[in-house]
Amino acid sequence: MAIRIFVTGGTFDKEYNELTGELFFKETHLPEMLKRSRSSLDVTVRTLMMIDSLHMTEEDRDLIVHQCRNASEDKIIITHGTDTMSYTAQVLAEKVPGKTIVITGAMIPYKFGSSDGFFNLGSALAFVQTLPPGVYVAMNGKAFNWDNVRKNKQTGIFEETK
Repeated sequence: MAIRIFVTGGTFDKEYNELTGELFFKETHLPEMLKRSRSSLDVTVRTLMMIDSLHMTEEDRDLIVHQCRNASEDKIIITHGTDTMSYTAQVLAEKVPGKTIVITGAMIPYKFGSSDGFFNLGSALAFVQTLPPGVYVAMNGKAFNWDNVRKNKQTGIFEETK
């Protein structure tokens, strides 16, 4: 079972500049994370963009849709910023039928060492292999249907909307 992972950036892949205190993007940490986790899955990683999801445009989402539609794999994970992942999930649900797509991210950058990204990636890998076709958001050990999830900005966790 082949799995495609598309990287779009988000907190998951941010780095910290100790001199300026700013977060920035360099390159994805996904290959390192998969190696460290000793994953034996058939996974292909492709970076589509490295941006904060608050800066994601409709053209960026069109690229994600295009790549998901054209991927030979029917199991897809997308790493994504948490602020707009629910909206991207909605767009994918409307435009990419017949595939299992799991969107995940992190509240704390992987490079900080205490990131939830490792756990969220592992959960997404398990969910993409077991859930039926559809679009899901995987955060905090839970898989949410695309139309029943939001980020609670007060608590910093994802929750059902219904």
